[in-house]
Amino acid sequence: MKTAYSLVVILISFFIGAGCGIADTTADHSYPLLTEAADDGLQVQLETLVRQQGLTRAVEAGQLSILLAIVTNPERPRLAHFNGHEMMYAASLPKIAILLGAAVAIEEGRLALTPDLHDDMVRMIRNSCNDCATRVLEQVGRDRLIRLLQSPEYDFYDPAGGGGLWVGKDYAPTPAYRRDPVAQLSHGATAFQVARFYYRLNAGTLVNPEYTSLMLEALSDPAISHKFVKGLKGVPDLEVLRKSGTWRNFHSDSALVHFEDETYIIVGLANHPDGGKWLTQLARPLNDLVKSQKRQSRLARN
Repeated sequence: MKTAYSLVVILISFFIGAGCGIADTTADHSYPLLTEAADDGLQVQLETLVRQQGLTRAVEAGQLSILLAIVTNPERPRLAHFNGHEMMYAASLPKIAILLGAAVAIEEGRLALTPDLHDDMVRMIRNSCNDCATRVLEQVGRDRLIRLLQSPEYDFYDPAGGGGLWVGKDYAPTPAYRRDPVAQLSHGATAFQVARFYYRLNAGTLVNPEYTSLMLEALSDPAISHKFVKGLKGVPDLEVLRKSGTWRNFHSDSALVHFEDETYIIVGLANHPDGGKWLTQLARPLNDLVKSQKRQSRLARN
């Protein structure tokens, strides 16, 4: 079966080549903003799911951030979340920001895509290789990446909006070189901004089709089977593109999931010894929720 990420790239290439569909490959205004995608019905169902899983107290205590965005139709995304704008330590998850920084630098001609760089980009995501991430970050430029994340073109870190994706430390036993202004974290994220990253990547509005393909390749075939990947194991007709993170009590995971003919994004950030178990526990019910939405939509059309 052809992988979903390659199909996405083929479609993006077609629309751009045809001069229709995506008008601006680097701006959110090509598609609706996720800030405008809140869905009351989906929010109620997510609340029910969290309660059924016994995680309401964790959400209320700020120990768990969970987000679901159904983006099968990128022109009509549907979003529900709890604590989605809360900045949390995210360990290795923000390596997706380094991946973006490298893709932008290659597209702009500041970096050459050598076999070694390609290998480091893939392994820092699939295998969460810290040495790989630090090498790529050094080539991208530490301050340059922070400027990129805060630039109007990407806006993945906004102090006025609660923060977002942040990389202010090498993935090495060295001090942080710049902590984020909101929560003073070295590697941080909000679930909402992580979801925006996947939403724009899936829509092809981060970089051109060639480097969109490169980013999707790195996120595919996860080498670490835990959290969302573990929870979704065995589900047929499913492909997971993901990046997770773990450090002490901090557990994070994020995924762009292609399920049957649906596409959705899930993000979870937890600060609790059981956080990894929570994310594993939530993955299958979240997939079932997406499946139920598909069924309800079909019934409504009939």
